[in-house]
Amino acid sequence: MSRALATTTANAPQPVPAGLDPARLPAHVAVIMDGNGRWAKQRNLPRVMGHREGVEALKRTLRLCSDWGIGALTAYAFSTENWSRPGEEVSFLMTLFERVLARELQALEQEQVRIRFLGDLEPLPEGLQRLIADATERTAANTGIHFNVCTNYGGRAELVRAARRLAERCAAGELDPAAIDEQSFGAELLTAGERDPDLLIRTSGERRISNFLLWQLAYAEIHITDVLWPDFDEAALLGALRDYQSRQRRFGGVDSC
Repeated sequence: MSRALATTTANAPQPVPAGLDPARLPAHVAVIMDGNGRWAKQRNLPRVMGHREGVEALKRTLRLCSDWGIGALTAYAFSTENWSRPGEEVSFLMTLFERVLARELQALEQEQVRIRFLGDLEPLPEGLQRLIADATERTAANTGIHFNVCTNYGGRAELVRAARRLAERCAAGELDPAAIDEQSFGAELLTAGERDPDLLIRTSGERRISNFLLWQLAYAEIHITDVLWPDFDEAALLGALRDYQSRQRRFGGVDSC
């Protein structure tokens, strides 16, 4: 049996590793989980095996973020562009989502993980939609790490959706266009209520954000690693966090003398 997605009573929480400043950890980490297919190809395995191992990497990452006191983890699980992949691979991914969510929901509840799925969920299989709705409702009041799974998500589509909703409110006379500001726009995003990511991790060496959280990543620190996602482990996460803590975050300003 695979280990639970969150830390269980059989796996005591791990302390923050030496060399990391607990007071300077990112409050919100976002990850672009890239390299599953290449990981499988290197081992002469079907691509789907890379996705299975990618789930294990995500479980490790969530567990460590929770243990170390990181408040939120947002994972790019399935983009709006991923529908163009071979039908067999897409079907496998949808089935994998269902199986993992059904298997791990009890552990998520026990460990107080709050899970949300961000994206256009209507095209997903009905069984998966029901599981998502159930998981979201059952964990909504949990007080632990916020786990956001971007599923059938596209950053541009999210921005268009927010603009359309604001336009509808203006057309209905509920909102003065002159009153639209960053706060009101952000309130219409799928991540409303969540602080923006402090750190974006992208695996497999690719150097692009791939239509992910286009608004929310405005001031995120970006860490690129050549590690393929299925191999992303404690050492890789530690390296990303050390890189983050080496940065001077100025948010457009300058260092004080």
